[in-house]
Amino acid sequence: MRVFEKLGLALICLPTSLALAHYTLPEDILFGTMGFQQQAVAAGQLRVEDLTAAYLDRIKEIDRAGPRINAMLAIAPDAMDQARKVDAAKDALPLRGAILVVKDNIDMAGGLPTTAGSRALANNLVTNDAPVLSRLRKAGAVMLGKTNLSEWANFRSTRSISGWSSVGGQTVNPHVLNRSACGSSSGSGAAVAAGLASAALGTETDGSVTCPAAVNGIVGFKPTVGLVSRSGIVPISASQDTAGPMTRSVRDAALLMSVMAGRDETDAATRAIPADFDFDFPGQLSVKALEGKRLGVISGYVSSPAMEKTFARARQVLEAAGAVIVEVELPNENDLGDDEYLVLLVEFKAGLNAYLESHQRPGQVRSLEELIAFNEANAESVMPRFGQEIFILAQEQAGLDDADYLAARERSQRLAGPEGIDAVMPEHQLDALIAPTWDPSWIIDPVNGDMGNGGPGGAPAVAGYPHLTVPMGMISGLPVGLSFIGGRFQDGKILALGYAYEIRSHEAQRPAYLPEVPYR
Repeated sequence: MRVFEKLGLALICLPTSLALAHYTLPEDILFGTMGFQQQAVAAGQLRVEDLTAAYLDRIKEIDRAGPRINAMLAIAPDAMDQARKVDAAKDALPLRGAILVVKDNIDMAGGLPTTAGSRALANNLVTNDAPVLSRLRKAGAVMLGKTNLSEWANFRSTRSISGWSSVGGQTVNPHVLNRSACGSSSGSGAAVAAGLASAALGTETDGSVTCPAAVNGIVGFKPTVGLVSRSGIVPISASQDTAGPMTRSVRDAALLMSVMAGRDETDAATRAIPADFDFDFPGQLSVKALEGKRLGVISGYVSSPAMEKTFARARQVLEAAGAVIVEVELPNENDLGDDEYLVLLVEFKAGLNAYLESHQRPGQVRSLEELIAFNEANAESVMPRFGQEIFILAQEQAGLDDADYLAARERSQRLAGPEGIDAVMPEHQLDALIAPTWDPSWIIDPVNGDMGNGGPGGAPAVAGYPHLTVPMGMISGLPVGLSFIGGRFQDGKILALGYAYEIRSHEAQRPAYLPEVPYR
């Protein structure tokens, strides 16, 4: 039995009499798109309970033991109860059959702490879901558990190791086990690629959804900042933070976004969503979306002959689908670093202090200053590989009313947005920008830290604009992704372009959303 998704329709050849028992589901079901799984549930061929049990068993087999992907930090103790309630529900639920895992910097009720990968928050039990999770749960999604991440979302040390946390250890790339899963949404990317869940939630400040999605061979979408509520999420930057879906198809990402997106009175950034914004992301998908569209290739991201060959094939697919491709230079792309860093430092201190103040627990740190002291007192277990120089630098910063910070924020956002992406698009009459998302994954190095070369995500991260990565191919057994970047609140358009590319590029026998893994 083989699963295909053709022109957006998830197809399955399951006999209606197939008796599904716990722990015995075929891998084609576990690796199928979320949409395919939902169709099987709707047709009465599959119960949510069976799918949940099968994913729990797979986690035991290859995440806790076997290859030890180490993507999962903790399993929700009520996962099976959630699944049974969804099966029994009489209401129409748009996410019935969606089994999700969640990055562990997002508050999730049900007995699991929100740790951000840090032992300092080991007892940070929460009673309420973050609003984005509340939306997903009400729509019928099962919250299977929490995923490992780069500790403090890779914002503790300049020598941090993607996918490592003092709570969860090292997450690895399921394609090649000594390679990085990137970060900071490392566990979320690896879990989807390894068939441990239908889909995952990650968060991004600058590359933390798109990089792990690309190097793990899945779809990752960073929406416009403010389109999805950030309340209940351990923050880095109020200017750049957002949650985003990580999936095995663009349609799955669009479906999750249709539930995740929306205004939230607890997050002021969501007030900027246009009154006429179209939240029906699946309805905007079309295999013809690329016809007549102009795409600008951002120069400088084809880093090797192998990448050049892979990207050339992607361009052929895009052109065959009717797109016109032009070469462009993205202005100011290399002028953002210092200002962005200052913005992140200042906003991290303010945002983290506010989060910790609102999550007071007996014996838990209540400020960045106390967190630094905790790490120093527990250095052997918390900092065995790298330090906390970013924390120390952030603690030294002034507040959100500091003139240097305000100037850096205004300048960086202007250069990335109005004088960057927004300037180059009309100049070349573009519908979107494209480029390889990231180089292939690198060997995990506990001595030197991360060594991967960055992609084109900096400008859309600073501007707060949408960025989608879709599987583009393999280089020496390692996945690489293709990025689609657009203007503010052009999320539906970017998803549609990526969807059309995905459908056009699928191989006859192995779709991009069904990754090759060494233990299958």
